[in-house]
Amino acid sequence: MINRTVLVGRLTNDPELKYTGNDVAVATFTVAVNRQFTNSQGEREADFIRCQMWRKAAENFCNFTHKGSLVGIDGRIQTQSYENQQGTRIYVTEVVAENFSLLESKNSSQNEQFEQNRPQNNGQNYQNKQNGQSSPSRNPNDPFTNGGQGIDINDDDLPF
Repeated sequence: MINRTVLVGRLTNDPELKYTGNDVAVATFTVAVNRQFTNSQGEREADFIRCQMWRKAAENFCNFTHKGSLVGIDGRIQTQSYENQQGTRIYVTEVVAENFSLLESKNSSQNEQFEQNRPQNNGQNYQNKQNGQSSPSRNPNDPFTNGGQGIDINDDDLPF
């Protein structure tokens, strides 16, 4: 038997991280997933799917995502039921996420802030850090050229 689900959507709020009595991390969050069709008014509707994630994956998910993040979730569907104070049986269905993927490197406001704070080269030559010599570049604003030399990349520049 197979119980597998894959979701792609945006977080409706920042994920909430809590710890059990045994210090096991658990994150809860809701993913808004657009439906493939439009309603009679031509608007696209969405399903809001409750999810939970456990242990180190939960901590990582909370560290790297926030409200509005586009994420991919791989997990399984779990159902539970309980009786509320009025004696009515309540059924809860949620996705227990086992893996996730970040589908955007940064949100648009972070990208805009980076572009505003990035130093402009104004046609000057790049400095080659390996041998201390400057070398001209064909396009001074191209971040992928460095006079044919390697480019230093900081861990903060990587999206993962």
